[in-house]
Amino acid sequence: MDGKLKNFLIFLAVVLVVFAVAIFALSPRGSFGSAPVGQGSINLNFEVDPSSAMMRFVFVVIGLLIAFAVYYFTRQNEAWEVGTRQVVWMAIGAALYAVFSWLFNASIFVVPSVSQVALRPAIAIPMFFGYAFGPVVGFFTGAVGNMFGDALTGFGLSPQWSIGNGLVGMIAGCWMLFKDRKQSMNTVLYISGGLVVITALLFFLNRNTPNMMFFDAANNIFGDAGISLFAGISILIGFILVLAVRFGFASNEAVATAVMWSMLGNILGLLFSSLADIFVNGFSLATTIVGQFLPAAGPNLIFAAILVPMLVGAYASVQKQSGR
Repeated sequence: MDGKLKNFLIFLAVVLVVFAVAIFALSPRGSFGSAPVGQGSINLNFEVDPSSAMMRFVFVVIGLLIAFAVYYFTRQNEAWEVGTRQVVWMAIGAALYAVFSWLFNASIFVVPSVSQVALRPAIAIPMFFGYAFGPVVGFFTGAVGNMFGDALTGFGLSPQWSIGNGLVGMIAGCWMLFKDRKQSMNTVLYISGGLVVITALLFFLNRNTPNMMFFDAANNIFGDAGISLFAGISILIGFILVLAVRFGFASNEAVATAVMWSMLGNILGLLFSSLADIFVNGFSLATTIVGQFLPAAGPNLIFAAILVPMLVGAYASVQKQSGR
């Protein structure tokens, strides 16, 4: 067994163990580790619905197998290196994503959906870390960072969504697997554009999908109002903004590449999580796409178009000053 394969398998095994411990060892203990902070407190809530814990773990395994499959067919590429440098960036990325996810997930910025979906500007962190430091760093940042972010927020764990976040970061770093950046961006554009159109069309065909987060007892609304128009078409808005960045920064391939691949990662990663909920929560295809995928993926695309260029620009400035 060559060293690169060994290191990558160890990486996958570590992620698997982290999720297994969280789901099967920490989850039964519920919320613990409380420490007062200001007027509130920090609680690590690792609760997982026991009736679906095993199915959620199955999708953790499936997500890791997807990561391994992408690695295996491109294993000659140096992007898959797992060394000390990558481990350091994994730890930094996951910690940042956990903290910023906690800050925004615990806020009042809830998006109309069939489950707990909030505005997540922090999604730019795994996107950037994947782009800048490779798919392995991006995967760990998204998956482990999201899991601890959920635990800090107090919502309990949704492991299939954490793995989806890991795929967001991993795919954002997959630009490294292509020699021709422009050709890779064109491929990303076609795939993403097709998925955006299909999912947006599902929204217009299923406008009666309930917004389970909205309750107005005075007007006899108990989670049965429809998903808002903005939540449904936000993915179209985000796609247009990403295109604006792509062509507006045509002379800056770094920014254009980062935003385009972040878009694809966001779409495919959250599609993975949304489709997993067909089996985990018993949602129909229309419900999980309209009620979960669109409210989550659309705003994420908007944040990707705005925040990822800022992070890439700041990183380029630091590299230039340090002479790297």
